[in-house]
Amino acid sequence: MTDQAGAGDGSERTAQRLTTRETAERLGVKPETVYAYVSRGQLSSNRAPGGRGSTFDPAEVDALARRTGRREPASPAGELSFRTGITLIEGDRYCFRGVDATELARRHTYEEIAEWLWTGELRTGAHFTAPREALASARRTVGALPAHSGSTDRLRVAVVAAAAADPLRFDLSREAVLGSARSLIPTLVGALPSVDADGTGGADGAGAGDGAGAGGFGAVAADAGLAHQLWPKLTARPADEPSLDVLDTALGLLIDHDLAASTLAARVAASARAHPYAVVSAGLGVLEGPLHGAASGLAHRMLAEVLERGGAAPVVADHLRTGRRVPGLGHRLYTREDPRATALFALLADIPRAAPALAAARDVVTTTARHAPLHANVDMALAVLSVSSGMAAEAGETVFAISRTAGWIAHALEEYGERPLRMRPIGQYTGPRPPRPLPGATESPSQ
Repeated sequence: MTDQAGAGDGSERTAQRLTTRETAERLGVKPETVYAYVSRGQLSSNRAPGGRGSTFDPAEVDALARRTGRREPASPAGELSFRTGITLIEGDRYCFRGVDATELARRHTYEEIAEWLWTGELRTGAHFTAPREALASARRTVGALPAHSGSTDRLRVAVVAAAAADPLRFDLSREAVLGSARSLIPTLVGALPSVDADGTGGADGAGAGDGAGAGGFGAVAADAGLAHQLWPKLTARPADEPSLDVLDTALGLLIDHDLAASTLAARVAASARAHPYAVVSAGLGVLEGPLHGAASGLAHRMLAEVLERGGAAPVVADHLRTGRRVPGLGHRLYTREDPRATALFALLADIPRAAPALAAARDVVTTTARHAPLHANVDMALAVLSVSSGMAAEAGETVFAISRTAGWIAHALEEYGERPLRMRPIGQYTGPRPPRPLPGATESPSQ
């Protein structure tokens, strides 16, 4: 059937359609193949205004790509590349679905931005609620962990517990996945113990299913935003509006950042049609590495040392002397300051108690610039927040993990629409060539 929608509707309708070249790129084929699809009735087309070329419906092209097994574009320097409509990083800025991400984070809550990534619609006042059974299960499981367990340990077991409480987790329909996402994120936050006045978590698992306030999980209004729910899990200091604004903005900024290592792991899991809880588990497993989510903890400890020693020079010198990189500086995707750090620094500048940590961060950047012209990244900004708010060193990692959960779900939704198991790289074998004789049994020394 030939699609006649848009014929004679003017340039606005035509602009939403694809040219032959764009269609070929999206399908991973030559333009001649596109015309072959049209002649076989597999794809419909309209004549472009003025009769110059044809235009194609993007939805129909995507559907054909899924049926035929779309090939991804060639990547520079042999790097892996996937088509995605979620995040664009370009020219020292980044956008979520075409909208400047820093502007979104300034004007909208974390929940609203998550909905934007998942659905392409901005649901004002979006609010996530944890199901009682899933929350109780996650709290009991987290409460059974050793006292020295880190926040990522707790989040990993909380995901497994929440999955076990959801018998419909294998339903990969769009609405089912969205429902799981909207309930999982607040469950993860609610499963974390609140920080006591002495700076330690108070979760012991007692009464974990009895709602807020039991077993050291803290009491926060059920209708509070996610940043408000997360704050007492990070620090014993009372929340104030400027600090909550910084935390909520950080959550919004960190939701996604293209195909970072943890996001790639999440997409591989989704490609195998793992359910959304398993997708998040895959992301969390990679996030814990010191070069990814845990990097903010290193920056936290460095800033604390700078404040203790009264300046950045001796601390930076120690890092350079021992061959360690200075944490919180530089980003492979940005030539200037990480835009996420810039946005958070601007908000932190309005909080008086953050002034010493913010000055320490600037001192680190200035001191290191004598050796290498590196700019602050988001890990440095998270460290300023955590140090100035009396949070533990791992607080930035917690914020990162909670926030990025929404991004992993967004990528899973995208991947579920692709050909299953398409991520199957070929190993480059470097072992001995066959044929080789069977290895003989090795005799033990006693024989």
